Amino acid sequence: MSAKHAPWRWVSFSVVVAVHDRQISEHGGPDGIRDDGAIESALARPMNLAAYGNPDGASLAAAYAYGIAMNHGFVDGNKRTAWVTARVFLADNGCRLDFDPVDAVHTMEGVAAGRVGEDELAAWFRARISRPAAAGKAEDK
Repeated sequence: MSAKHAPWRWVSFSVVVAVHDRQISEHGGPDGIRDDGAIESALARPMNLAAYGNPDGASLAAAYAYGIAMNHGFVDGNKRTAWVTARVFLADNGCRLDFDPVDAVHTMEGVAAGRVGEDELAAWFRARISRPAAAGKAEDK
């Protein structure tokens, strides 16, 4: 479903920081935010797509994941945070993502290495969403 059918539920800065903190706690690595602005910029990407177009949930999830992974707003754990944030966004908007974990790791490593672009990542998500993205409420979580 596209943004014009109903408002999307966006992922807030505080949720992304909580996702990051949990990833670091569970999997290790240096904690901390390197650049608030880089995180805020990444979070604005999907909102800008929706404001100036009619993207689907896969495109918006890819915008979150690509932005967080490439902007390097955290000291460590950017790929992990990017992946989980995209999944949170999809789940909050009524999507179920069916994927092979090893494939997901390779895909996110490809994003970070510049081998997988945002459009390719959106196609990857689109191929694995088992239920169309149903938009939720526009309020930040």
